[in-house]
Amino acid sequence: MADDKREGRLTYKSAGVDTKEGERAVSLMKEHVKKTYGPNVLTGLGGFGSLYRLDAAGMKAPVLVAGADGVGTKLKLAFMMDKHDTVGQDCVAMCVNDVLCQGAAPLFFLDYIASGKVRAERIAEIVKGVADGCLLAGCALVGGETAEMPDFYREDEYDMAGFAVGLVDADRIIDGSSIAKGDTLIGIPSSGLHSNGFSLVRRLFFDKLGMDVGDYIEELGTTLGEALLTPTRIYASVCRALMSDIRIKGMVHVTGGGFFENIPRVMPEGLGVEIRKGSWEAPPIFGYIQKVGAIDEDEMYATFNMGVGMIMAVAPEDGARAISLLERAGEKAYAIGTAIEGKGVAFC
Repeated sequence: MADDKREGRLTYKSAGVDTKEGERAVSLMKEHVKKTYGPNVLTGLGGFGSLYRLDAAGMKAPVLVAGADGVGTKLKLAFMMDKHDTVGQDCVAMCVNDVLCQGAAPLFFLDYIASGKVRAERIAEIVKGVADGCLLAGCALVGGETAEMPDFYREDEYDMAGFAVGLVDADRIIDGSSIAKGDTLIGIPSSGLHSNGFSLVRRLFFDKLGMDVGDYIEELGTTLGEALLTPTRIYASVCRALMSDIRIKGMVHVTGGGFFENIPRVMPEGLGVEIRKGSWEAPPIFGYIQKVGAIDEDEMYATFNMGVGMIMAVAPEDGARAISLLERAGEKAYAIGTAIEGKGVAFC
């Protein structure tokens, strides 16, 4: 092969795109991807399309449910810490948790990673996190795309997004339409900030306070960076623990917009919710952010999940049994509120 560094010789590699390094990245990630395969996956990595055999046995009217999302500026923390093996789980969680809210079982996931410069080992780390997330979700990582985009991203930066597909029988779709006055809201704990509010967090800690990701915070019991980079929870096991025994009327994935924007998305016309503050245990990161940033409480609930990553609405007579089932499955759960006449979110 001709020397692409020779004066006047222009090649794709000299323009900043190394396809051989991309091939090496695929080779390194294969072992992680294969762990997510089941009998329904009909193709491996490398094809132009991914084949997945649909098994809708026992369903009268199978419906596909799809969701797409990314990790957002939480990736900046991964860059600062040079730690890339958890943000893939964040990407899976942001997509899969949305699909779960419709009552669907996740089937498969695809990722898209765009980088200023492909470094095979780093891409493999990212995909390991994606595969870990897929294993937690019970879905297969069937494919994806790694794009090298010099002059668009800095060499040490990347962005990522994902796409999840799940399956639900039409008569088991969860859409919130049957929620009634008096229904119980059950909160399932988050692992921390998940993947929302990081523009505010970065402005507070790094720009305003001049802190470092390596700073040890006594009340958090860890470094600031580790607390912020804690991966987003995936709630597939929670859903599996309840759905066969409890009729879930509505589910809320508490993401960007916090309580005020996400809960109303599932409430029928004429109904709001009353949330009982202090009815759940919140990770200390939220209190720390509010304290050192002197942030208004409404702003906290409008930006962060505040320790509740998923909310389920059930009939009042099912509330205690749902919490008991989850506790027997090793999950914490709290009765955090009630559906009421009105509109929006109120606190008591």
